[in-house]
This record gives sequence, C-alpha cells and structure tokens, in this order.
Amino acid sequence: MFSFPPLLSSFLRLFLPFLVLCNLLLLLPVGFVSAGSSSRIGNGYRLISIEESSNRGLVGLLQLNQKTNIYGPDIPLLHLYVKHETDSRLRVHITDAQKQRWEVPYNLLPRETPPLAKQSIAISSRKDALSSPKPTDYPGTELIFSYETDPFTFSIKRKSNGQTLFNSTSEQPDPCNPLVFKDQYLEISTKLPKNASLYGLGENTQPHGIKLNPYDPYTLYTTDISAINLNADLYGSHPVYMDLRNMEGEASAHAVLLLNSNGMDVFYKGDSLTYKVIGGVFDFYFFAGPSPLDVVDQYTAFIGRPAAMPYWAFGFHQCRWGYHNLSVVEDVVENYKNAKIPLDVIWNDDDHMDGHKDFTLNPTNYPRPKLLAFLEKIHAQGMKYIVIIDPGIGVNTSYGVYQRGIANDVFIKYEGKPYLAQVWPGAVNFPDFLNPKTVEWWIDEIRRFHELVPVDGLWIDMNEVSNFCSGLCTLPEGRICPNGTGPGWVCCLDCKNITKTRWDDPPYKINASGIQAPVGYKTIATSASHYNGVLEYDAHSIYGFSQAVATHKGLQELEGKRPFILSRSTYVGSGHYAAHWTGDNKGTWEDLKYSISTMLNFGIFGVPMVGSDICGFYPAPTEELCNRWIELGAFYPFSRDHANFYSPRQELYQWESVAISARNALGMRYKLLPYFYTLNYEAHTTGAPIARPLFFTFPIDTKLYGLSTQFLLGKSVMVSPVLEQNKTEVKVLFPPGSWYNMFDMAKVIVSKETHYLTLDAPLHVINVHVYQNTILPMQQGGLISKQARTTPFTLIVTFPLGGSQGEAKGELFLDDDERLEMKLGSGYSTYIDFYATVSKGSVKVWSSVQESKFALEKGWIIEKVTVLGLNGVESSFVIEVDGNELKDTSKVEFTTREHESLERSEDGGDETKNVMVEIGGLELPLGKKFSLSWKMGIKA
Repeated sequence: MFSFPPLLSSFLRLFLPFLVLCNLLLLLPVGFVSAGSSSRIGNGYRLISIEESSNRGLVGLLQLNQKTNIYGPDIPLLHLYVKHETDSRLRVHITDAQKQRWEVPYNLLPRETPPLAKQSIAISSRKDALSSPKPTDYPGTELIFSYETDPFTFSIKRKSNGQTLFNSTSEQPDPCNPLVFKDQYLEISTKLPKNASLYGLGENTQPHGIKLNPYDPYTLYTTDISAINLNADLYGSHPVYMDLRNMEGEASAHAVLLLNSNGMDVFYKGDSLTYKVIGGVFDFYFFAGPSPLDVVDQYTAFIGRPAAMPYWAFGFHQCRWGYHNLSVVEDVVENYKNAKIPLDVIWNDDDHMDGHKDFTLNPTNYPRPKLLAFLEKIHAQGMKYIVIIDPGIGVNTSYGVYQRGIANDVFIKYEGKPYLAQVWPGAVNFPDFLNPKTVEWWIDEIRRFHELVPVDGLWIDMNEVSNFCSGLCTLPEGRICPNGTGPGWVCCLDCKNITKTRWDDPPYKINASGIQAPVGYKTIATSASHYNGVLEYDAHSIYGFSQAVATHKGLQELEGKRPFILSRSTYVGSGHYAAHWTGDNKGTWEDLKYSISTMLNFGIFGVPMVGSDICGFYPAPTEELCNRWIELGAFYPFSRDHANFYSPRQELYQWESVAISARNALGMRYKLLPYFYTLNYEAHTTGAPIARPLFFTFPIDTKLYGLSTQFLLGKSVMVSPVLEQNKTEVKVLFPPGSWYNMFDMAKVIVSKETHYLTLDAPLHVINVHVYQNTILPMQQGGLISKQARTTPFTLIVTFPLGGSQGEAKGELFLDDDERLEMKLGSGYSTYIDFYATVSKGSVKVWSSVQESKFALEKGWIIEKVTVLGLNGVESSFVIEVDGNELKDTSKVEFTTREHESLERSEDGGDETKNVMVEIGGLELPLGKKFSLSWKMGIKA
C-alpha cells in the first residue's frame, strides 16, 4: 500500500553525494584527515588467549590495543568464538566478554548458542594461557580459519585451493580500520580480489543490475520508502552477499552472512568491503559453496528452508487499492472470466475494512452475508481470496481488537505506555511480536477474523514499521485526527522529536533513507522498548520477520492448511514463512527493468516466492508498458497486478492489446504450473531459487555474471523480456547449446559460444526458451489452476540439435497442496524422475516413480511426449508400463516437424534436416513407471 510520496526529488539525488560528504566531514573530529594511526576510529585488538572449547570450536579473548573516543569508547575485552558448524559452514562470533549484548533472538532464528564468555576469561587467567600465541590455522572439511594475534585479524580460506575468501587484515597505509568494537559502532573490513562478482546486501533497487557496484551505497535498515528510490535502504534487511569468482577458468562461489539486525552501512570499493554497524555483535557465517546452488542450499539450511507454497499461489493474482465495494470485486472476477484471462486469487487492500481497522469488515461496502456468498461461489470454482493486515492497531476503545490488545499488554512501549503512532486508521499502537503473549493474542485475532471471513491467506504490509509521524506523539485536543480530508499519510498527531537518548541520536549516522535521516524517522522511536526491555534501536529490522512468524503460526492453527503470507518487510529467514513483493514501484520502463534484479536477489536471500506489482503501483502505466510487464510478470514466481488508489484501473482486460498479451504469457505460465510447483518443492527442500541468474546454470561463463535483463526458471527455462519502449526486437544472450522456443518448439537457436542474438519480439511476444538436456512436464493450462491441474500431461524432451548422443532429465513433484507439510512419505505426494537418451540411432524415454499412490488416485496421465532435436524419425516403437510391454498401440500417433534453426551448425556446413517428434494418443498413468523406445529410421 502507498504510504507517502517518494522521499527524494531528482535534485536531491544529484546533490546527495555532496551533502553526504559534507555531513561525514562534520561528524569527524578536527584533524581527522590523514591515514595515520592517531586519526583512526579504532586501533584494533590483540589476542591474549585461545583454546579449544568443549564443543570442538575455538574460544579466545581479545584485548583492546589503544582506546579512541570517536563514536564512543571502545569495549576493552572481547570474546571470540569460532566453529566449523558443518562441513561447509564456519561461524566467527565476536562480542563483549563482560556484558551481554543484543543479538537476533535465538528462538526467532534457531542456531547454536556460543559458549559463555566466562570460559574465555577463565582460560586467560590460567598459568598455561598463551602469552603470545603463534599465528595458526583452524581447518575444517572445506574452510580454514586463520588468525594473526597482534593486531588480531583473521582470514577464511578455501581448503581445496587455498583461495582467500575473507581477510580482515588492515595495515598502514590501508584506508580500512582494524577491528573496531564500541557500544554503538562496530567496524570490520575484508580485502577482495578485483575480479570477484558480489551479489546481495539488500533490500534495495539497484540501477546497475544484480551485481554489486563499487561505491554505490548499501545501507541495511528496514524503511518504508518507495522502491523507486535507487540505492537506498528499502523494506527488508539482508546482510548477506554471495561472492562468485572465476580463477583460470574454474568458478567458485561462497557467501558471507553478518547476522546482525542493527542498522548498518556496507561500503564496497571493488577491492574491499567494510561493515559499519551501529550495535549488536559480529556474528559471521561463511558458506563454502562452491557452486551458487550449493551456496543457497547451505544458506537456507541455516536460516530456514523457503516456505512450501500452495499450488494456487502460482496462479495469477489481481489486487488494487481502491476496490470500493464488493460489487467492484465481483465485476473484476467476472471480467477476467469473460476476457478468458487466467485468475486464481482476488485480493483486497484495506477497502474491505471498517475505518481501516485490522480484522474488521465495512458493513456498508462489504456486508458480511454478501461477502460470504461471493466467497462460497469463488471457492467452489477453486479461486482464493486474500486481504491485507497492517501492524498498527487503531486506538479506539470500542474496537475489540484494541481492547483485547490492551488487556493482554501486547503493545510496544515508550516510558511504560503504549507507543503512539499514526497509520491508516489514525492513531495506532504497534504489537510487540517479541512478546509471547502478543503472539498468542495475534493468533486469536486471526482465528476470530477467519470465523468472520474465511480468507485464504494474509498480506502483512507496512511492517518495517511504517509510521506517518516521527518522535513522541499524543492525541490532539480539540480536533479530529485524521479528519477525512487530504492525503491519509499526513501526520496529524501532536509530536515532538526525541533526541535526548543516544538510541534516538546515535553517534554514527547510517545513510538511512539515502539522506542520513534519523533512525527514528517515520517509524517507531528507537528508544521505545519491546518485551524484556529490548530496544527498538536493536530490534527494528526484525519487526516484519517477527510478525511473519506469528502470522504463520496463526494461519497454521486455523484448519491445518498450508499458509500463504505475503510480507513487505523481510529479514534473514523470512522466506521460511512468507512470500515477498517488491513494494511500491512505478509504472515506468526503468522499474520494469529493475524488477528483475530485485527478484533475483531475493532468490539468493532465501525468499524465492517473489514478484513486483505488474504494470506498476503508480501512476498510470502506458498500454505498451502494461503489455510488456505482463509478458515478464507472467514468469515472476509470484505474479500479481496491483495498483494505487489514485491510479486509473489497470486490470489486464482494460486494454484489448494487454488482454492478448496476458492470454499468451499467462497461458504459457498455466501450462508450466507443474514445473513451477516442482521448483517450489526444490526450493523448499534445497533452497534453490525459482527464478535465478543464468550463472547458476553456467557458472564458468563470466559474460553472464552481470546479466540482469534475462533470467532462468529452474535450471533450463530462459525468459528474455522486452524492457524498452517502442521495441519490437530484443537482444538475447545465449550460452552455448541448443535453445528451443517454448511458444513454437520447432524453432531452435544453436549457440556455439556465448553471444547476443537479436530476436523478433512484436508487442504480444515474449521470448522464452528451454535448454537442451531437459525434460519439462507441462499440462494444458486453463483459467484457474484447479482446472489446469486436472488436464493431461505432456513431456517436452530436449536433446542437442542433431546430436548423435544425448541425455535429458527432469523431475515432477505432486502433492495435496492443502496439507501443511510438503514432503514425500506422507501418502499424499508423488515424485517422478524422467530420463531420456539418444545413442547410436536409438531413443529412449522413461520414468522412475516414488510414492506412486497419490498420482494414481488422482488419475493423472501422460498424453503426449514431444522430443526435440532428433535427426531421424521413428521406426520399431515399443512402450512399456511397469515393465510390461503395451501390445495395443493403435491410438498412438507419431508426427514430425522439421526444426527451424536461426543459426548454422557449428561446422558452418550444410545442415542435416533435424526434427521434433510428437508421440500423441498416449494414456500412460503418471503414477506408474513407463518406458518409450524406438529406433530412428529414415532421415527427415
């Protein structure tokens, strides 16, 4: 939902570097100019003791070398803990040795608890404590932790080749500071090779593409500013980056997570990376990879596997802020049906609420009896209904949700009273989801609301947290707030700035909102307190995460069904509970392009169910732009059209040309739903992104490292959209191999080496290609996923064009998507591996089935197998089912079609006529293993 206009004008964007430089200079003490040690923020620590811990890690003690007072006094004694937690994961934890500090709660993100600092202090006092420890290594299976003692520095190396992945060494005249650890300022740096390609550190809108760009600002602090603000801290905080390197033709990737929820600036200069954090601890996790898929597997094994999504979630979603009454919603659903555009889920922004209050219905515009009748109708068809919930609970003594919240003492406090803020209902209090009582209350409110309206999922918005006011506010006397006139996001409470505490005005100013805004600007005052005295200053960026955890529990307990949650604010681990959309974007060609990089980043963050508002949230998109956006958006993992209250209507049927593009692109999406859902299972079990950069499949190819205008779905379906105005062609970068056009599979591109090729892309066309060596399960599509899911299957088998030898593989996961768990062994799921070979003139396609019962009960069949890239047609055909030859093949039909190659074969000579072969009329039970084989006879 739109909250307030974009924060930065174009003038400020141009003037910002100068302003930031001036502000930084003003913050520094007089004389802080040279790189001499006297002007450094910190002078580092020395290691005074180290020993193996009881759990086979290392514990040590670091003592301050020389104090400084820039950004506050140094903490004199630090506790070091290092452990190889798995073969591929190494942890380095540094905190105050004498006082407990804030960390991301261990019950919110489960992980091992480090040994108490007292153990290290005891070690240092022993007579045999090492007075001057020698530089040494602590090897694991894949990574090596190495350290120097004075000043203390550490490095992480890959055991297989000795490559340094992280190196905190800082020597004069190095501009980086040595380790700095103050109460409200932590700093550490790592050197990097200049050929490293880095990805991650979000959430932000990256105008240069998916690769981190040296000297761009990377600030992590959850903030409600529009996603049109470039290189600024947006809704989520993900302090993790993936580092991909190609050394002499050998590619390797690793990831570095700093598990810290405090605000931070990360400075990337190309050959170094520096963290400047305003609180918490250093809790580093290093993930060894070495492939990009290995990295996200290891990362999500730690932070939580991505949530299992219901099947219908991969259908198309329609939303708008401004569906004023139920009749409008009913018309939208009917118009999609009449336009023959697929639609699975209809959404309400806050229009359904009574006075913008959570868990309520507007009795006039959304009368409950009529809404229940509407839901009964669409539920019978297989459609779903989702509504928005904001965290701000309206302060209203006649409002039951608020009354029960006060009675259960669930709200965040300031000086003992619920902190007062303003959002859409007016004055609000914010639930404290770190409080177990709040979680119980929230679960109960979800239950009560579901009894009122049987919604199918919840959309949690504004949870950065967003506040239309800043500071300490009170209800105004003698006037109504808000008064119902003017924009709803203008603060009307009586407020005063809070600068009296170091939490509201910390010594180091992160680049909040891209303008060094106060950390309490337009959010909860950072000196407000959560459960057990936790400061908002520390817990700010995990608010949306903690709300997603509580909401997930609430939905799970309703009917035992698989939850669907969409959250705007996210943190490390949010993908275990929720999907994400990229927030308030703009209907521009630039935003269309930016959406790809943000989507790909969230796949790396472990939030694979992600997409942007199709056609833009505001203002009005052009007809051409909306055509191109639905062509791209049909292949987002989460595909939803959403628009602002003040924008003209932009449902896909509003323009006939857009409707044509929608039927085309969404028609292909609905045929690919089995593939999307299998990718969902892969994500849930291994963390693999649904949408991913091309380098995930082709990691050696450095030409792909910065590619941000194309992407893969899974390993082998490549989407290449038009991203510019007035274009009817698109330049597509093709890695080596055979690429078959998904909309016309006779058309193929054979690429000898990675290079660009210009393809036709008239208004209603998006180029989607499937790579060789793939078996793709598809169905016949439909207007609702429930209907599409009942149709017969087709297998698309792709071999290298005209190759005499080849292998292809594919997978298919099927289950009862209403059930909480997405796994095999329950009796409610089936997993199928598909294989195919071509060798010495023989072709074979076969399957292997696990847990066949579910697929057999559903009666799914394979009706057609299409094999691409062959250089001959069929003779002597054999079908086997469960090992028994099928005698009656009278209904089986073979058809061939000659391939149309857009490029000549690799040798440049005359090309053999290659064909695609379609075997139709099959009735192979999907739940039984089968085998098709034939000899290739006459050349086509």
